[in-house]
Amino acid sequence: MIVSLLEFSLRQRILVIGLACLLSVVGVIAFQSIPIDAYPDVTNIQVQVLTEAAGLSPVEVERFITYPLELQMTGLPGLAEIRSLSKFALSQITVVFNDDVDIYFARQLVLERIMAAKERLPEGLEPVMAPVTTGLGEVYHYYVEGPHATATDPQVVERELTDQRTMQEWVLRPQLKSVPGVIDVNGMGGFVKQYQVLVDPAKLRKFDLTLHQIYEAVVKNNANVGGNVLERHAERSIVRGLGLIRTVGDIESIIVKAVGGTPVFVRDVAEVGIGHAVRHGAVVLNGEREVVIGTVLMLRGGNARQVVEAVKTKLEDLQQSNVLPINTKLIPFYDRIELVSAAINTVRDALIEGIVLVVFVFFFFLGHVRSAIIVTVTLIVTPLVTFIVMERFGLSANLMTLGGLAIAVGEIADGSLVVVENAYRHLAQHSGASQESRLSIILHATKEVGRPILFGILIISVVFLPLLTLQGMEGKMFAPLAYTLVIALLASVVVTLTLSPVLASLFLRGDHPKETRVTLWMKQGYLPVLQWTLRHRGLILTSSIAIVLCSLSLVPFVGREFIPLLEEGALTPQVVKLPSVSLPESIELEKQTQKAMLEFPEVKMAVSRIGRAEIPYHPEDLYESDPIVSLHDRSTWKTAKTQSELTDAIRRKLAEIPGISILMSQPIQERVDELISGIRTECAIKLFGDDLDLLRDKAQEIAALVQHINGVKDIKVEQVAGQPYLIIDIDRQKIARFGINVADVQEIIATAIGGKAATQVYEGERRFQLTLRFPEPYRNSVAAIGEIRVKSPSGALIPMSDLAKIEMREGPARISREHVKRRIYIGFNVVGRDIGGVVDEGRAKLAAQLHLPEGYTVVWGGAFENMERANARLMIVVPITLGLVFFLLFWAFHSLRYATLIIINLPFALIGGVVSLWLSGQYLSVPASIGFIELFGLAVGNGIVLVSYVNQLRNEGQQIDEAILAGCSLRLRPVVMTMMTTLLGLLPLALAQGIGAEVQRPLASVVIGGLFTSTALTLVVLPALYSLFAGQEVRKEEAPEWV
Repeated sequence: MIVSLLEFSLRQRILVIGLACLLSVVGVIAFQSIPIDAYPDVTNIQVQVLTEAAGLSPVEVERFITYPLELQMTGLPGLAEIRSLSKFALSQITVVFNDDVDIYFARQLVLERIMAAKERLPEGLEPVMAPVTTGLGEVYHYYVEGPHATATDPQVVERELTDQRTMQEWVLRPQLKSVPGVIDVNGMGGFVKQYQVLVDPAKLRKFDLTLHQIYEAVVKNNANVGGNVLERHAERSIVRGLGLIRTVGDIESIIVKAVGGTPVFVRDVAEVGIGHAVRHGAVVLNGEREVVIGTVLMLRGGNARQVVEAVKTKLEDLQQSNVLPINTKLIPFYDRIELVSAAINTVRDALIEGIVLVVFVFFFFLGHVRSAIIVTVTLIVTPLVTFIVMERFGLSANLMTLGGLAIAVGEIADGSLVVVENAYRHLAQHSGASQESRLSIILHATKEVGRPILFGILIISVVFLPLLTLQGMEGKMFAPLAYTLVIALLASVVVTLTLSPVLASLFLRGDHPKETRVTLWMKQGYLPVLQWTLRHRGLILTSSIAIVLCSLSLVPFVGREFIPLLEEGALTPQVVKLPSVSLPESIELEKQTQKAMLEFPEVKMAVSRIGRAEIPYHPEDLYESDPIVSLHDRSTWKTAKTQSELTDAIRRKLAEIPGISILMSQPIQERVDELISGIRTECAIKLFGDDLDLLRDKAQEIAALVQHINGVKDIKVEQVAGQPYLIIDIDRQKIARFGINVADVQEIIATAIGGKAATQVYEGERRFQLTLRFPEPYRNSVAAIGEIRVKSPSGALIPMSDLAKIEMREGPARISREHVKRRIYIGFNVVGRDIGGVVDEGRAKLAAQLHLPEGYTVVWGGAFENMERANARLMIVVPITLGLVFFLLFWAFHSLRYATLIIINLPFALIGGVVSLWLSGQYLSVPASIGFIELFGLAVGNGIVLVSYVNQLRNEGQQIDEAILAGCSLRLRPVVMTMMTTLLGLLPLALAQGIGAEVQRPLASVVIGGLFTSTALTLVVLPALYSLFAGQEVRKEEAPEWV
């Protein structure tokens, strides 16, 4: 097969070159249309069910909404877990499915269960599903800047914020939702416009009316009807009855009843006006003022780059087409493209630098420009072909996939290099050959190396199979890397066996010195070492075993973590206040916090989201904020050199503000953390149980124990208690005495105090709620509420204080559940230490000092959970892979002893990897493990090259030591060149400082460190071991004809 492919390529040289050019052009086009993101989307398959229940407390929300819905969701096919959060006026349920379930099928299943559960929910509640987006779906945020941005008059500010929120909901949201790839636009901040009827209790008594009568009157006086059609005089007319409320005057003129022929209007008993709904959130800008923001949510699986660019174009059109009011601007404060471009540029630069360095190596070793050009062409064509395949398979270009390509640069170059070098050697031996015989020389030279190239690529591809078996978040992150790498390697085989020989036949001449100065100098240094090694085999073997053992003894000193943090160039210092805090006070504290942050010259802008947005899929309450702090370019920083230093400085600064605690994170990181475990920290301890008070006490106890562990920062206990309640506890004996029902009292509580929506007022296509309630002085204290009158069947007006016990108490602020059990979490971040070490110490501490009652359990979660799962998976798969590699070696050499000899070479690859992690202070993470996997492949490749060549020489009749010396010195150049190409291909990744470099750095460091020891020991220890393993004579099949 290889032979016929080679013969065809050399016969049809024009066709091959034409195809290569065509594929390159298609590759460039493919790269431009591939979805581009900074990170692979690691979101699990989840559906959120949101139910808004105006005025209900967390306890009622849990009992009447969350629990019935949870019960319905259990037992769904493919269900992984159910998490829920019940808080004031909102139930949030997250249903997580296994990764093999289609998201739309999952939503269909959840929708069916919602329909089934509806009859068990309180009347008028509509559970809805959150938009089909992901944790990385918030791709673009903007705020609205109006003409009165600097106004200080509260009425002007409120009016402008109300208009802006109305514009966001009724103009911007519909327009932006029409952009392909946008699933929704989440508005937040400002005031939601509302028509209000504020009923005066004294006037109700004067006209002998009840609140219920006014409510009924408003409901009945707001409707249009259709009277079908009227046919007369050969014409047909449509009949309409118009009675919709259009203005405040229409509401005032509604008649409630007539007294002695005199009508009583709504205006006689109430004040009608336009106000705003009860606020559950706000947005603060730069510590100065409130703003209205919009968050563009991208459809799951969308192309971030295209969506954001389309949104920007749409917003520019809106600004220019006079849709927005005069002097109103939309200003972005978070744009995913900036992060995407920065991360992609980091890897792209590393790729290009790697290619340049690799080409330099060829030139250096071969001393010949033409062969360097041939290899460069291969290095350019192969990635472009890879992009075509990536586009067909739906792989996006991100840090991981492009990282896979960067890792493959060395391997891609390797195959082409072997072909060119061999063709070169053969042409030099037959210099002056005719064109025909030159073609046959190149065919013969490529045939010689075709199988070993294929075999080498096969080994590397097999070594990366374990990554394809990873599951969960780590699978979504690293499987694309393995796919891209394998695609690139397979593409490189085809390019190497077709394009390289064709280019060699066109470019190469047999007119060069056999060895360059560098190669001669290397051989002169290496031969004496090799001869000394063969004389002192025992010493070499014992000392190399000692070195391996020493490096393994370093392993306990190298920490463990899941994935190094990707520095995003933006921060989210979440500010947590006391649960009892009011919204205005929360806003003031937020302004204080932002001003403190803006004192750092590195901070460009701060926008904080407090509480919940229009689509309330975030877990925040009024006492928690979710800021986005964007930073200036790193080259201008003064306070700190690195992001972690800056984070620390900000953390210390904010610790000085009383009444708040801080949790440092980053926009994508906090969303990803929240998706993994429902908690926005790197690490979380979940405590399960039933009693909320006991859960809170035990959680405080755990937090106190964990606090003293070195490396633990930003500790946060979920605030489940501390919410003040005003309780109206109805006394059934007393209401029975007056003949009043519970429902009569509850209606007054819901309408007079809570404000009940009676109907809607339409303004064109827009619609706004119309609510009834008492004016503030009649409902803002225990005494005032006690004075509210309830009408008994006899017509007597009974004060509320005579029917119920009214008092202030403290109660739950929120109730979290997981696996249908209540839970509380203790979250923390780890700084300056590895997560694995912190968790081990924490577990030991809790086991020794924490005593839990029966039925209460502790579970460790967060990023740590993933690390354990990934490690467990790799522990099984890596040995299987090594078995596969062993099998391949046995297949190549037809001999157990030679296969074993090469496998024994693997521990030497570990040495440099472990030492480089230890020296650079990096941790053993998933990327580092991938580095070790890559090293195994390279070490095996080097071993094959040496052993097969020595066997070949022995097969030709040479003695063992003679064959070792000749074989090793001849193979020195390819082995060192393989090392140098891979090493220099990865060097830019190891040294890169841009955004996203942190994730690839451990991988590059491990491979670079390991290559040094692996190559050195292959060239020294393998020859020493060879004579112990070698048979008396070598059979033909034990000497495969590799180069």
